[in-house]
Amino acid sequence: MIYLDFFVALLNDMFFSMIPAVGFALVFNVPQKALKYCAIGGALGHGCRFVLLHWGVPIEWATLGAATLVGMIGVHWSHRFLAHPKVFTVAAMIPMVPGVFAFKAMIALVEINHSGYSVELWGLMIENVLKAVFIVAALAIGLAMPGLLFYRRRSVV
Repeated sequence: MIYLDFFVALLNDMFFSMIPAVGFALVFNVPQKALKYCAIGGALGHGCRFVLLHWGVPIEWATLGAATLVGMIGVHWSHRFLAHPKVFTVAAMIPMVPGVFAFKAMIALVEINHSGYSVELWGLMIENVLKAVFIVAALAIGLAMPGLLFYRRRSVV
């Protein structure tokens, strides 16, 4: 029964992450044939992060793993459909953007401005800012990882 609940939660997470992926793909003028791949990439990335978080991996590392997975799949699709990898990957990364952490940091900053300095509010703001920055960095590194591994002219070692 617990596996069924986890599987339903995973499918729910993946389905609802497809919506912003397709929405931002439309904003970025992705070709119509590639929209379903952006949706699949967004679902796979967010689903991977969901599973890693369920296993106890911190959100920053889970985001790095999911972003790297989306980047690798995007490279595969780019070779298969003769398009640039960013067509498939950038919109698929959007559901993993840390909007909640940035919002909580901003609210803490407004509270500090309104009610004055307190150690708790300052700590909450710094914690959320750092979490948002590290998640955005993980998205950028994960997006760049396939290019660093597959498109190098010199060997890695």
